[in-house]
Amino acid sequence: MRYFAPQLFDGNNIKNNQVMTIKNGSIISVEDGLAESADIQLTGLVAPGFIDVQVNGGGGVLFNNQPTVGALQIISQAHQQFGTTGMLPTLITDKIATMSLATNAIQQAIAEKTPGILGVHFEGPHLSQPKKGIHPEQHIRHITDQELALFLRHDLGTVCVTLAPENVPCDIIQELVKSNVKVCLGHSNATVEQTQAAISVGAQGFTHLFNAMSPLQSRAAGMVGAALLDNNTYCGLIVDHEHVDIASCQLAIKCKTANKIMLVTDAMSHVGSDQVALEFSDMNISREGNRLTIEGGRLAGSALDMATAVKHTIEDLHCSKEQALIMASSTPANFLGKQQQKGYLTENFDADWVVLNHDFTVRETFIAGNKVY
Repeated sequence: MRYFAPQLFDGNNIKNNQVMTIKNGSIISVEDGLAESADIQLTGLVAPGFIDVQVNGGGGVLFNNQPTVGALQIISQAHQQFGTTGMLPTLITDKIATMSLATNAIQQAIAEKTPGILGVHFEGPHLSQPKKGIHPEQHIRHITDQELALFLRHDLGTVCVTLAPENVPCDIIQELVKSNVKVCLGHSNATVEQTQAAISVGAQGFTHLFNAMSPLQSRAAGMVGAALLDNNTYCGLIVDHEHVDIASCQLAIKCKTANKIMLVTDAMSHVGSDQVALEFSDMNISREGNRLTIEGGRLAGSALDMATAVKHTIEDLHCSKEQALIMASSTPANFLGKQQQKGYLTENFDADWVVLNHDFTVRETFIAGNKVY
């Protein structure tokens, strides 16, 4: 099948009048061409599909509340309408029984090739109590062989674990990394030295930079300082204008560049639904506009989608289209170790793409060459 794109961002540059040839879910070629030579004409800016490494829910479903394959299908479909072609469903800190159910659901979804499911992100339970956010205090705990057994399974796609390095020994972090687990640091009160020690043994990223982590101060650089200083680690950034100040977002991108900042949603079940209220672990999470809070006003995840994150990054952070699209696609693909499969529209890559209108809303979404929205 041949698709004509009047404008196409291939992961590096925006090109005009391109024809993509697709076969068996892969891109065979991308070349200059005419609309008449294609089977299907796309309208708008064609870009690599968005990859979101932190998705708690969508379509009215929270993964913690429904750790099933059916829930994963609903969550993935909810985000496909906003250009997300790949995600890590994210389990918030919970009891081991829920973690086991979630892990089995991910295994089944991966085995069944559920569109969009690339692996799993365990956000916790080995976090810092002072920086717990909405993570249930009663389930935050030190790591045991039970959790390790789940993290080290090899049938879950890409596994990411967010942990607080002050509460997990470096030898455990090293063990996880050696087993190809992506270790992210977050929900942490770690010092800059503790953070750097975790990076030195292989920690690759930071979960929602600035939020729920020790701040950058004049006499204590904290986790934020360590994250901004390091050239090799990746940082998730929630650009919903609720979690992080615009200038702080701009500073992060200036320090880390678009090649190390990943746009993430931290989406709760509200995305892709008209849901207002959500019950989670004895908490009531309510939506007002685009802000999700629990009683007392504490932020509780987001109602952000990836297309809106891209739009905010271009229009409000004044990044180029190319920079914003890189942060939404090739950078998370690189973080996940999928830089030879995803994040670019070029020969031999997966045929995952999004078609954007001029206002960065999504016109169409394709996964493996199949139109899913």
